[in-house]
Formats: sequence, structure tokens, C-alpha cells
Amino acid sequence: MGAFDKAKDLYKLQKQAKELKKQLKNIHVEAEHDGVVVTVNGEQNFISVSIPEAFEGDNEKIGKAVVEASNKAIKKSQEVGAQKMQEMMGGLGGMFGGQ
Repeated sequence: MGAFDKAKDLYKLQKQAKELKKQLKNIHVEAEHDGVVVTVNGEQNFISVSIPEAFEGDNEKIGKAVVEASNKAIKKSQEVGAQKMQEMMGGLGGMFGGQ
């Protein structure tokens, strides 16, 4: 494989990475704990947090539930990102001399 072919492959990889980033931004993942619902996107940016009215005034319970729901949402988001990355890498075939 010549240098020109490698440059083309690198360009293709960069293009696919940009597309993956765009896809992840549009994927929303929700997680719930004790009624608190946290939504993050595939880039692991928080979109929203929903806290039930029943928690009003119970800051300790709110804090614990937000932390737990956030951790679950981030983990789910990481799993989605890893799956998308694996799909993209699988499509690269023998790029850069791999089989």
C-alpha cells in the first residue's frame, strides 16, 4: 500500500469519526434511580434531569438519586459509544494492513 493509499484511508477514517460524533450527539440515553431521570447524549453531555415533586426539600435524597441516575446514564452512553465505534471499526476491513 502506497503513501497515497494510506492518506486516502486516513481521510476516510477522519470522515467516519466525524460522522460517528454527529450520530452520538443525536443519541439520547435515559437512566432512572428513585424516580430521578437523567438524560445524556452519546457524547456524554447531560441533556436533562427530572426530579419528582415528592423529593422537594430532601436535598440528600435528591443528591444521591441524581448521582446514581447520572452514573447509570453515563455507563449506558459509554456502551452505546463503544458499540457504534465497533461497528465503524468493523467496516474498515483491512485498512492499514490489518486483516
